[in-house]
Amino acid sequence: MKTALVFPGQASQKVGMGKDLYQNYDIAKEMFKIAEDILKFDLAKICFEGPISELTQTKITQPALYVVSSIITHILKENSITFDAVAGHSLGEYSALYSIDVFSFENGLQLVKERGESMQYAGKQNPGTMAAIIKLDKDKILKACENASQFGLVKIANINSPHQIAISGEKDAVQSAMKYAKDLGAKIVVELEVSGAFHSPLMRYATDVLTKTINTVSFKKPTIPIYGNVDAQSCNSIPKLKQKLIKQIENPVLWLDTINNMRNDGIEKFIEVGPGKVLRGLIKRIDPKSNLEGISTVADIERILNE
Repeated sequence: MKTALVFPGQASQKVGMGKDLYQNYDIAKEMFKIAEDILKFDLAKICFEGPISELTQTKITQPALYVVSSIITHILKENSITFDAVAGHSLGEYSALYSIDVFSFENGLQLVKERGESMQYAGKQNPGTMAAIIKLDKDKILKACENASQFGLVKIANINSPHQIAISGEKDAVQSAMKYAKDLGAKIVVELEVSGAFHSPLMRYATDVLTKTINTVSFKKPTIPIYGNVDAQSCNSIPKLKQKLIKQIENPVLWLDTINNMRNDGIEKFIEVGPGKVLRGLIKRIDPKSNLEGISTVADIERILNE
């Protein structure tokens, strides 16, 4: 059975994440220590003890998820667990790249640090919000955004599944688009608790910061397919991989197309690496026949190793 690892992004974090890995694996202690040296704060303490208000700050959430997911994939690879493809949702794309050795753990974390800090700053510099729209087709959501554009910038930010799309932009415009979406027949419309208008042009500051940083980091060509958010296609060109990460900041996450393309390329099983079940929920809605599994704890790792 061809298997892919998939890596979650923001909204999957929870207090306690990574604690049992830290207690049971020396490599987890080492990687959290490296993270503390790079980030200049005690990431382990925030992951294990919270408070959730601190863990959900973008500049903390992003490295936290990257570190925990990276610890798990490091342990899998040390135990000769192989896989056939990878993908990550937004921030998760960095965890996916580390999992196939495109860059070192340290270099990846430096990029994630810059990404999280600059996105949080961009959210303060250009305030915005996001909303999830359930059970309304893409063309009608585009129409809602077009109608609301008189109040400011609003764009599609995530196409997560056939019935879940997120929009992003300036607050008045997003809230107006939410009303239009309801009028056009959306079943559920809810504003998200986020610190900025992610995957929209309001994140331009973060794009500029990451563009400078990413060109200083050494990448290796991937040895297995990695499917990117911005085009849902696999890629093994180093310049293109870097460009995709830069474009990802302001452009939509094409998760629906990503999973469909992976399925069309023969992937039958998806393993979500990291806390939560967000990606498994989305993949199940995209293709109910997919074989789904998750790894976030020591017990999960032991189960995989014993299969």
